[in-house]
Amino acid sequence: MSYLPIIQKTIEKIEMSLHEELSLKNIASFAGFSKYHFHRIFQKEVGVTVSEYVRYRRITNAAALLMYTDEKILDIAFTYRFESQEAFTRAFKKVYQLPPGQYRRIMSNITLQREERNMSQEQKIKGWLLSGSHPFHYEIGIDYGVVHKGKGSGYLKSVTVESPNEFGTLMQEFKADQYKNKRLKLSGFIKTKGLSGFCGLWMRVDSAMQDVLEFDNMSDRPITTDTEWNHYSIVLDVPENSAVISFGILLNGHGQVWIDELKFEEVDKSVPTTNPSAAHDLLDEPTNLSFEESLNESSNNE
Repeated sequence: MSYLPIIQKTIEKIEMSLHEELSLKNIASFAGFSKYHFHRIFQKEVGVTVSEYVRYRRITNAAALLMYTDEKILDIAFTYRFESQEAFTRAFKKVYQLPPGQYRRIMSNITLQREERNMSQEQKIKGWLLSGSHPFHYEIGIDYGVVHKGKGSGYLKSVTVESPNEFGTLMQEFKADQYKNKRLKLSGFIKTKGLSGFCGLWMRVDSAMQDVLEFDNMSDRPITTDTEWNHYSIVLDVPENSAVISFGILLNGHGQVWIDELKFEEVDKSVPTTNPSAAHDLLDEPTNLSFEESLNESSNNE
């Protein structure tokens, strides 16, 4: 059983309720599970407990308010359900290694310098490249204001898109050597705005001859509407003859997508692959070779 849909539904609820009281019991009840069972499946899928997730999302949003608003630190602390400014400061320092006031002063100056620099030159991202059908119609960069965790997220947005069939991708490639004969899971958090088409994670496994061995671009579960941060994943097998693994985020048409906290991990065979072509069951033997039986007749006979 895949718990990802209910995890995504729950994260959507959490993201909308960060200003409100969020207990494990209430969240688990919303998901339809006991709090102990939901604690286990949430941590297995997302990598942190529910309480840890809520806490770092509140702190991340608080950091954005510190950088981009003049709100008082005490008001920000109360907005995100901290009982006092002292409690907020302790929690904030664990994540950013700075007290909130000092973080505001330092990061505000750094952000201003970045904005001035990025106005005059295209922003590059270490390890990442822009590709797609019309890459020059899209832009990539690092966003320090829209963040899921930490200090920045990657983004891909349309700039001069002319056709709904155009797409861009923020992507990477790496050698498959250490992952051969393993099942590999790519997961991360995505936020979208202004979509006219669709977007989604993608991953591809190629041979040395550039044959596509495994592929998934979330075509059977695309993101087509504006969404707050949520968790998505792809699971593919890496065959023995694999040479290159490519992955990234794809944006079709207009809009903007942010991506953060990407993670690769090896999973066992109990985790189903998301390769769409692997979902089709093979027949035990050839059937209906003379075309005498229609699909409706076959269904009625079952």
